[in-house]
This record gives sequence, C-alpha cells and structure tokens, in this order.
Amino acid sequence: MNSALPIDMVSDVVCPWCFIGKRRLEKAIALLPDVPVVVRFRPYFLNPWIPRAGISREEYLTTKFGSPERYRDIAQRVAQAAAAEGLTYALDSIKRQPNTLDCHRLIYWADEIGNAARMKQRLMDLYFTEGGDLTDPEVLIQAAAQCGLDAGLVRQRLTADDDEERLERDANSAKEAGIDGVPCFIFGGRMAVQGAQAPEHLAQAIERAANEYAKGEAAE
Repeated sequence: MNSALPIDMVSDVVCPWCFIGKRRLEKAIALLPDVPVVVRFRPYFLNPWIPRAGISREEYLTTKFGSPERYRDIAQRVAQAAAAEGLTYALDSIKRQPNTLDCHRLIYWADEIGNAARMKQRLMDLYFTEGGDLTDPEVLIQAAAQCGLDAGLVRQRLTADDDEERLERDANSAKEAGIDGVPCFIFGGRMAVQGAQAPEHLAQAIERAANEYAKGEAAE
C-alpha cells in the first residue's frame, strides 16, 4: 500500500462510549503494526441543545434521563466497560455539562500541529476522570497548552468565532449522512462501523478496508 488508510472517528468528547471507543481503536491499530493508518477526528454534537455556557450536570441528567438516579443505573455498565480498557469514568466528579463546540475547536487547532489525538484524550480525561469544567475557558486554555498549543493564541481564538461555522457544518454533515450514534468509525471513506466495538472487530474492519483501499489506489 502506497499510503496510509484514513480512519475518520466521528465522536464527541462528552460521549462515554467515544471515550471507550478511542481506546479500543488504538488497541485495534496496535494489533496491525504492518498496516499504516492516519486517524482523523470528526466533530459530532451529542447534545446540541446545551447552551454555550453549559448547564449543571444535575439539570442535564434530569432533562435527558428523568433523574440523576435513573442515569446511574445505565452509567454503572459504562463505567465498568471503561475500567476494562484502563480508563476511569468518575461519575460523581462531573459537575457541569458543556456545549462541546469549543472542545472541537481545540481538537481542530491541535490537528494543525499534529496533536489532535492528544488534545482529544486530554479533554476526555478532564471530563470523565478529573471532573474538569469544560465550560471554563481557563480549563480549556490550560489543556491546550499541555498539548503544545500557544496559550495566548488559544485565548484570542476562543474569544473570537474562529472555525465555529466550519465545525458546526462538519457535525451537521455527519448527521445528514445518517450518523445518528457515536462513535462511528469510517475506514478509507468506504466502510463504516458504529459503536465502541471490540478491538479485534475493529482490527478486522481496518484490515478489510486497507485491502480495498490499496486496490482502489492501484486502479487509479
């Protein structure tokens, strides 16, 4: 194969199955050391109705699930799945539910220096594990600086509307394409796998897609 297989991961940083799915994708890639890939992170808004300032976690869980207690039963299974992947979903540490447009902007900007994966992981670790408030610009700026971005420049860009329209358009185009659940992995623009599938399942999809992608390249 002449070039790396592109893998588009459509996801949101506050989606627990995306948190798990990113780790499983990394394990799948590690199972195929001879298959070159490049992972691209595509935006998705799990809760586009949340205002830019965010809302309390309690209000969010009540609105979406009926009550925080009702969500807890669902979340225990997710937390166990996260733990099996070496991740920590600290349910009680999350106090604010953010609108994630600014998070997606940071990932997009980090991609300019090749650090999108690191930025995405940092934001998800902050949210799921550390109880970080992703509605706080200072938290976002510090996270960006930890991932190699210039803090002063990020501060400026966050106060402006840089790339907001582009990311909203990208997220909407994913929904228009029929993606109604995340994570969704698109391999080589040809094959899609929805959900946080097991690494072995994802590896099989990568292998099949890589072969098809190589044939397509050879035919061009």
